[in-house]
Amino acid sequence: MSKPKKHDGVVYARKDGKIWWIRYWDRDGKPCRESSGTADWDAANRKLRERLQARDGNLLEVIRKGEALSLGEWADSFLNNFSRPPIRAAKTHEANIRCAIHLKAAFAGRKLVDLTSDAIEQYLRDRLGQRVRVRFNGGYRERDPLKSTTVHQEFRVLRRMLNIAVRKKLLAANPCSGAEFPVAVKKLFRPHYVTWSEQQKIESHGPEYLRNIMQIITETGLRVYKELAPMKKDQVDLSNAVVWIPDSKTPNGVAEVPLTPLAVEAFRRQMAITPESPFLFPSDRNGRGYQATFKTVWRKTLQRAKIPYFRIYDLRSTYATRLSDGGVTDEWVTQMLRQGDAQVMKKYSQMKLQMKRKALEKLNRRAGETAPVSPARMCTVVVQ
Repeated sequence: MSKPKKHDGVVYARKDGKIWWIRYWDRDGKPCRESSGTADWDAANRKLRERLQARDGNLLEVIRKGEALSLGEWADSFLNNFSRPPIRAAKTHEANIRCAIHLKAAFAGRKLVDLTSDAIEQYLRDRLGQRVRVRFNGGYRERDPLKSTTVHQEFRVLRRMLNIAVRKKLLAANPCSGAEFPVAVKKLFRPHYVTWSEQQKIESHGPEYLRNIMQIITETGLRVYKELAPMKKDQVDLSNAVVWIPDSKTPNGVAEVPLTPLAVEAFRRQMAITPESPFLFPSDRNGRGYQATFKTVWRKTLQRAKIPYFRIYDLRSTYATRLSDGGVTDEWVTQMLRQGDAQVMKKYSQMKLQMKRKALEKLNRRAGETAPVSPARMCTVVVQ
């Protein structure tokens, strides 16, 4: 039987240096000794308390592993375990690989816990000053400066990478949250909310299949190109008003999606205009058998309707906003969008000015005040 310990840990100094060391015991009773990395006694005590809290929460080994992990090692782990299909789409994985090449070139040897927001901002500034390098027979040739959207995508991948590290307790906080992108990013669209009258106007200027697309997305929130475009008719069950999504952008996207009566009618009309194909939106131009893009017909339809351009993907944002305005809670909107993170829903649900005015009508200007007592009530005498 081991002796009872008088304390859980201690901060002490070695004879050969000014750096404080800490000693504590793990959950199995084994002694652990390590440098605090600081000559400040208070900071060393804080690290000791953090170690003891991690031990009590059974997170000690995970946190120590995170402190020893380099960003290059974590980037490889991210690509292998959190980026490949079916966790992410194949195109997303390819984009992550391209971005990771540049991130590893800059931060591969740096410890994950040593990455700071200042270092990230400096990386972004350096990348924005570089030019596109094109390979040819004699080597490389530099062309135009890198687009801000290209660098911003690298920033997004790094942020996603570190968010997972935080979720796995390998990192206390994401340094990307304190980093600001140095320039305004062009071609990053703010989600557009489509009003009902605007939707009807667009539908009246487009072909029938585009009208069906608009009604399906605004009533179900389906992803345009990952879920709706390649959809087969056998995925749709009109009698039970449900559609099955076997492949999606994220694991949460694989699910049965309920249909409103308007969505059921849109699916029925689309099936009627494509009777000979197994796909809802067939195409001979695409080797896969279905229509790969709706960008051209979407742009021309908006031009005929004299409506400023916005992405067809914003119809999914419209679905989320209409749910929110109807009183559906954020948690359920996230479930209906089939998202894993409630924070993502904020990107989709865009409050309109009219919706904000509805909220302002509930403003109580006498909040916290006691209701005044009327003089008549004060003079009331109770007669027995």
